[in-house]
Amino acid sequence: METVVFLLAATAAVVSALGVVMARNPVHSALSLVGTLFAVAVLFVLQEAHFLAAVQVIVYAGAVVVLFLFVIMLLGVDRHEMLDDPLPFQRPLALAAGAVALFGLLALVGGTVATGGFSARGPALSGSEGNVERIAKSLFTDFIWPFEITSVLLVIAVVGAIVLVREGRPGEAEAEDGDGAPR
Repeated sequence: METVVFLLAATAAVVSALGVVMARNPVHSALSLVGTLFAVAVLFVLQEAHFLAAVQVIVYAGAVVVLFLFVIMLLGVDRHEMLDDPLPFQRPLALAAGAVALFGLLALVGGTVATGGFSARGPALSGSEGNVERIAKSLFTDFIWPFEITSVLLVIAVVGAIVLVREGRPGEAEAEDGDGAPR
């Protein structure tokens, strides 16, 4: 049964990931990303990493993708894109950087121990508390300030994105209502 669930989740993850990079519409691409993240969460559950599965669904599929969709909608994806390349050297440079990254990834995967330490399948911590309890205790005691500062920075980023979009786009005149006041 575990093998069947793995094969279904892995297939769904790969198909959804292909949808992310092959979709022409950015909204469809973001929705395919949600499918990929859910499939990866199922794979985490199979590895008995329940905390990571919950974080995958709540934080990434829930919050980050919604933020992506929000930004996509604010930027107005219904406009035509420029087809001319303002930086002609950008594409060859991106291809070279991608080749270097692929080579580095293959070098890491080809090695038996990429991080220098051995890993084991199953719960990483032993004792009376579970993994989730230990992570929560560490996060909300030792790392409370970085946690709170990160949340403040995310709120500032969202507010900044809204302010930048609301100031108006270049080349667009402000629309006025019938009484002469801007909308």
